[in-house]
Amino acid sequence: MSSPLANISLSDARQMVEKSVAAARALGVPCSIAVVDASGHLLCFARQDGAITGSAELAINKAFTVQIFNTRTDTLNALAQPGAELYGIQHSHGGRVVVFGGGIPIQYEARAIGAIGVSGGTVAEDIAIAEAAVTVTADMLTQQTPSVDRSPMSLETRIGS
Repeated sequence: MSSPLANISLSDARQMVEKSVAAARALGVPCSIAVVDASGHLLCFARQDGAITGSAELAINKAFTVQIFNTRTDTLNALAQPGAELYGIQHSHGGRVVVFGGGIPIQYEARAIGAIGVSGGTVAEDIAIAEAAVTVTADMLTQQTPSVDRSPMSLETRIGS
């Protein structure tokens, strides 16, 4: 029998978006931020005032890409170059796969429980903003033991609530 799927909660996703918004403001970079759950579906999203409109879909798709491949988008970038193992992967999944930085997995006990995607700045800025949220989440996890709701209607790991 398989164990229940650990998942990031809406409350935790909102906290990650808030941390990302704070990091983006500190850098002076208006951006879009998306958090997806363990299945790759959008859980929380924000587009800051002044963020370019194209950043919205890119942020969502960066988070989606991370979750379906369990790999950071900047790592996929190297693998998607001409002659590399995954060349052309960005054309899969209806064109939703994004292979440049700004997408990072959210993990608990070495399991992917969600992902964050950030878009609107340079690749380095997007990565820094996403990493700020993931670092905060990792710190919360080391300070608190998440409770796992094992009821059939809701299989979530609560981190932070």
